[in-house]
Parts: sequence; C-alpha cells; structure tokens
Amino acid sequence: MRWEIAAQGASLSTKGYLMIRAIALAGTALVSVATGLPAFAQESQGRQSGIEDIVVTAQRRSELAQEVPIAISAFSADQLQARGVTSVQQIGNVVPNLISQSNTGIGSANSYFLRGLGSTESIATFDPPVGTYVDDIYLSRQNANNLSMFDVERVEVLRGPQGTLFGRNTTGGAINVIMREPGDEFGGYVEAGYGRYNAKLLRVSVDAPLAPGLAVKLSGYWQNDDGYVKNITTGERLNDDDGWGLRFGVKGDLSPTIRWSGSYMHIVSKGDNLPNFTCNPAAQTECDGRYASTGLRQESGLNQLAPLVVSGRKADFGLGQTAATHLVTSNLAFDVAPEHTLTLITGFLSLSQRYVYDFFDGRAGPSLAAPVPPVRGYTRGGFTVANDGVHEQFTQEVKLNGSFGDGLVDYVAGFYYIDETNRTDFADLFTISPAVTLLLADRTIRNGTVAKAGYVQADLNLTPQLTLTAGVRYTDETKTLNLRDNRLSCNGGHIGPTCLDNSNLTGPSGVAIPTSLTTKMWTPRFAANFRATDDILLYASATRGFRSGGWNARATAPAQFLPFDPETVWSYEGGIKSDLFDRRVRANITAFYIDMRNQQVLAGLLNPVTGAISFLTRNFADFRNKGLEAELSFAPVDGLNLYANIGYQDAEHRPFKNVPATDIYGIQSVESQLAECQAALAQGKIPAGATSSTYPRVSTCASGVVTADGKIAKPTRTPKWTVSAGGSYEIGMGELSLVPSVNVAFRSAHEVALSNLSFYDQPVTGTNGSYPANPFGNGNQIIGSHTKAGALVNAGVTLNGPDKRWSLALECTNCFDAAMIQTSLSNVNYLNRPMSWMIRANHKF
Repeated sequence: MRWEIAAQGASLSTKGYLMIRAIALAGTALVSVATGLPAFAQESQGRQSGIEDIVVTAQRRSELAQEVPIAISAFSADQLQARGVTSVQQIGNVVPNLISQSNTGIGSANSYFLRGLGSTESIATFDPPVGTYVDDIYLSRQNANNLSMFDVERVEVLRGPQGTLFGRNTTGGAINVIMREPGDEFGGYVEAGYGRYNAKLLRVSVDAPLAPGLAVKLSGYWQNDDGYVKNITTGERLNDDDGWGLRFGVKGDLSPTIRWSGSYMHIVSKGDNLPNFTCNPAAQTECDGRYASTGLRQESGLNQLAPLVVSGRKADFGLGQTAATHLVTSNLAFDVAPEHTLTLITGFLSLSQRYVYDFFDGRAGPSLAAPVPPVRGYTRGGFTVANDGVHEQFTQEVKLNGSFGDGLVDYVAGFYYIDETNRTDFADLFTISPAVTLLLADRTIRNGTVAKAGYVQADLNLTPQLTLTAGVRYTDETKTLNLRDNRLSCNGGHIGPTCLDNSNLTGPSGVAIPTSLTTKMWTPRFAANFRATDDILLYASATRGFRSGGWNARATAPAQFLPFDPETVWSYEGGIKSDLFDRRVRANITAFYIDMRNQQVLAGLLNPVTGAISFLTRNFADFRNKGLEAELSFAPVDGLNLYANIGYQDAEHRPFKNVPATDIYGIQSVESQLAECQAALAQGKIPAGATSSTYPRVSTCASGVVTADGKIAKPTRTPKWTVSAGGSYEIGMGELSLVPSVNVAFRSAHEVALSNLSFYDQPVTGTNGSYPANPFGNGNQIIGSHTKAGALVNAGVTLNGPDKRWSLALECTNCFDAAMIQTSLSNVNYLNRPMSWMIRANHKF
C-alpha cells in the first residue's frame, strides 16, 4: 500500500473522458488556424491588432509594462480568463519560476515560491518573502491570500526583491492585484456556473454613476461544492472550496485637482487542503477518486477533542476552516502642482481564521519502520492542530511622484507606516491509540509589528534612450511578543518550568530569549535602461531586500521558542524587452543572480519514538540562485494569441563556514551536523531509524538542510525548469464567435520538504536496525519529498454572442487528472486538486 501515487492520474469516468477529449479537440484549432485560417480570422470584428499593452504600477506610477525595467509578468482580466486563471493561486501556472500552491491544510492560504524564495508557514510570527498587495495595500498574513478573481482589473507579478518601493518581506517578489474601479456608465454582468463535484458558482457586478465624476460599483460572488475527497471513516466529503465575497467601490473627482477612490471588501473562505490519496487506504484496488481516513468530523459543537481539556472555543471546532477578511482601502490623490501628485493610501485589514486540521489522516505518521501506517480513523485525528486567530493591521502611505527639469528627472518618494496586531490561540494534539491522545501544547500568542519607512527613487533621463535609476528605502521595525500557556496546569496561578510563558523563555544553552526584536535596514536599488530602438529596451539592476525576523511559534517547549534573524538579499538582473513585427511578437528575457544571507528555513522534524512533530526555524544557511526567464507572446493573425513562458534556475543552500559548533542558544550548526551525519553513515547507521537503547537514532541525518545520505539538501519548490505554453483563438461566425483555448504548465522534478527525505520500497539493514524501507533512493518511492516531473493541462471553449453581450463556456482544469505531490509534512504528502470541469453562462448589461 502506498501513501502516494505521484504523477499518475486516477482513471476517468467515460463521460469525463469524452468531455476532456471534446475540449482537447477544440484546442487543436489553435494549431490549424495558425496555418490554414488566416483569412477567416480577419472576419472577426473589433479585435485588437497585435499583442495587448498593459498599464502597470510596478514603479508606483502608471506605465506600460513593456517600458518598465523590471522583470514583471502582467495579465489583464481577459488574459487571465484565456489562461484558465480563476484564483490568484493559479497564477503560478503561467509565470516562470513561480510555484503557487495551497499550504498544508489551509486551502485559503497560498504559499508562493518565486525564484526559490518562499514560506509554507502561515502563523503570525513568520512573514512571507513574497508579498501580496491588493490596490496597493499589503496583506501581511498568508492565511487568506488565495483571492478569487472576481472584479479584478489586472494582476502584476514582480519577480525579484522589491525592497525599495514595496518594502520589507518582498525578497522573492510581489503579487500585486488591482481591482476594477467603478465604470462611468451604468452596466455590469451576471454569471452562473455548474461543474464537477456539484460545484455551483454565481458572480455579479454592477456599475452605477451617481453624478458627473462620481460612480460606485457593487460586486460579489458565491461558490459551493461537495468536495473532491471521500472520507472512508466518516462518509463525509472533504476538501470543498466554499466561500463568498462582496465588494463596494467608489471613485469620484472631488475637484479638478483632487481624486478619490475607495472600497470595502468582505471575503469568507472555507477552502481546505487535507491530505488525500488516489487509492482507498483500506482497499488499494479502489482507485477511482480521492480518499481520506481521518476520524475527525466537520460538524462543530461535538467537543471531539474530549476528554482532553482544550481551552477556548477552538475545542468545539469541526474539521476544516473558515477565514473571514474585511479590507478597507482609500486612495486620495492631489495634484499639488503641474507634474507633481501627492497621494494618501490608507488601508485597514481584519482577518479571523478558525480551523481544526488533522495532518496525519487519523493515524500515525509515516516512519522508516512503518512507511505506510495502517488506517486507524482516530476520532481526534492523528496529528491535529486547533487554531483560533485574529489578525488586524492598519497601513498609511504618503506618496509624492512627479517630474521636473522638463522631463530630466522622474521621481517617487514617500513615507510608509504599518501597525499590525495578532492573537493566535492554538493547540497541538497527537494520538497514540484510540484511548491515548497527548496534548502537546495549548497556548495563546499575542504579537505585533510597528514599522516605519521612508523611500525615494529617481530616474535621470540623460538622453531619450538612456535612463539611470537610483533609489533607497530605510525601514525601522519593532516586533513584540507575549506568550501564555492555556493548559490548566499552567494558568492556575503557578507557572511551572515547562509552561509556555514569557517568564520561561530561555534557550537550551540558558540564554534568555528576547520578547522584542528591532530591525533597522537600508534597501537600495540601482538600475540603468537603454532604449536601443522604439521596440527594444535593455536594462540592468541591482536591488537589495530583506525579510523580517521572528520567533519559532510552533514550539511545544519554552526552550524551542527561539528567535530568528532577518534574511537579506542582493539580486542582480539584466534583461531585454522587445515588441517586433508590428507588435505581433513579444520577447522578454531576464537573467538573474540572487545572493541571500541568513536564509530563514522552517524544518518540521518527526520524533521516531513518539511520532510527534517538532518544528524549528533558524537562519541555517545562505542561499544562491541563478537563472533565466523568457516570456514569449505571438499574435500572428488577429484573434490568435499564443504564448510560451520558460524559467530555468539553479539554486543551492550554502551552510555557514568556520562557525562554532553551536550558536548562542545551543543549536548545532549545519557544518557540525553534516560532519556528524557523515561519520554516522560511515559506521553503517540508517538515518530516520527508531530510537532505543540498542539502536540510537542518527539524528543529524535527514534533518534540517542535511539529507539522509549526508549531503546538503536541494532547496524546496525550486524546480530547474518551469514551462507554460498555450493560447486562444477567436473564430468569427457572423455576429457570434467561438474561442477555444488550451494551457499547459510543466515543472521538472523537485523537492518539497526541507531535508529532501523520501522513503523507498527496498529493505535496508544497518548497525542500528533493519527496516522494510530505505531513505537512500533504492527502489520505488513510497512517500516523501520528491516530486516527479509533470504537467497540468487546462482547456476550454467559449461561445460569444453579438458584441460579446453573452457567453457560454465549457472549461476544465487539470484536464487529464494528473496527481502530483505539492507539499509534504513529515512525509505525509499533499496532492494537487484533481480534474474538474465547469459550464459557465455570462450576460453583460
């Protein structure tokens, strides 16, 4: 029995197969039209000639994307639809060197890895290195950043650090989502859809002008499905993606020199990403779907964690999560003088998230002695986390941009302030048997961040062809922490030495753990761009960025609650942007080199004796990455749009050299750990084996960034190759038009767990025991970190009515039901979503 079947699709039903074949055949029109239908293509009315230009704000001012000397992937709403992108997470299918996937458990949380930099952690003492922005408002938490694409104007993906203009926590880059502003004329649309797993979708948007220069917009969506996973223990359907959202927007010209736009958005997400398998864990020949076996139920109020005393309302949560987001944005612009504009950008975000997740599927975690644990269906789950969190932030930015010297200098300067508060109340439970469940920890963490920053960037236009750019940002940040143990033995007036409390925060070496962290950082940027011709732009840049430090909040003991330092990065880029053949061909190519110091690395370690997980985040090593990115677009005839995006990267961890064997907190260095691991392997010991007085465990191998065979691990979610290709073609049929589309996203083999540990099916014997599986790559993979190369195919066909006032679309995602490992937590694998399809009808008014 296998916990994982990677890169193999489950068998499709006959109807599903025929549907996919129909869509795939429709997609072949994209090939035939390029050679055989150019005259027919020209019959379509009202289509844009050439490749679409998109206005972006990557440099905090409005510019055409092709004129911005930054590696940026920009997509309009129409382009997103043509590529089958319905949520921000799916952006990873069309951007080179970007991996975008759900966190373990939490379907509402996107984990972005851009050029090898990312984080799978959503707890509030960690910050993501790829920032998410909505209408210039930074979303500090990764918990609910998987935004549905309703009423989106465009999406910009800025690759590489954006520390000067966007600030902290953008060492990997930034995802900038721009929502539609209210239209100047009354109108809107209504859309309904139905699809696989009884999926239902409704979207509505209405624009209403109230007076000259004043308009409002009301939009919303609702989605619901039954879930694609069958729980063989409880009979429930899991991993549904339910939710709804409303947005009210307003824009107005308050005077000839004053403009204001603002919005309120409320989103409720109930998406889950629980572990599931392509075959029934209790009947391995049953492989027509996705299966799980946890004994936890989705219904709340059952007190399923009893008889354990878990504090607060989280004790009554059911399996799954609910995240509710309130986002208020305001953008007030003043033309203070000709060519100079002052903008006040204000944002308030409130996010509450409640969940109970079983990360071990109602059984023990995999181990070398038992790589495929038997199905238990534990009623409290195998390894369960109950979480009740509230996160709020206020941001204020004052931005001045303009030009002087008759266009000699263009500039942007500003001040930025953020005040964030978080309360995370969560408990960890581990079940050993039906009668025995351990409460590993139950604590409330209150942490906050106050950061102030000033920035300036100026472009010196020396000639009509040559521009030099210099900018810098200074950030002053303070983080605070307060920890309280919720267990009865710790909150009754006596705080024992094992209680998770500020008074007990001392590292293993006896050094006190600070409850306040201050960072002061300069992040400059230097660039030059040369306009070789009207259609070719050459550029080069050097940019610095940093990600904030924090605390190891997953700790279950005070000595593990260690701080980690900020990581810093210098990124060097050179590239070309070109529009050729009357904008029929676009070729954007970038080369980059990343030099990161003190990379923050999250390790989830499995105790081979108890089976419980311990987590540790440290600045284990430096990080280097170099690579190429090519974005190619073609519009050989009107209505036909083809693209191919290719990313290559070569990344590595670089452990610190010539450092003490342990740091000030007593944590072993990678250099020392590597030496001990190699010595143990030379003695014939087997990593990840059980611990006993007879067989001591090889704890330094398959841990942190050291692999089971005593090497430095490959960086996670950093495939050498990412390739996406596809296109769409609009076939005119009188007043109607038919638009087939197809999109393919390929990723080469890569690792998804820090130590790259996987188990293989050949038995092994060493000086510390014999095991039915091995961690050295001998045989077929059973479970673990390694993800085979694979491709996902999305396709669709849309019938448009006259003037596109109505449309009817048939779409599928993951059309051939490829099953691939997305992430792994202590060797429990998480798969991508299976094939799904939807029929959508849209009417504009």
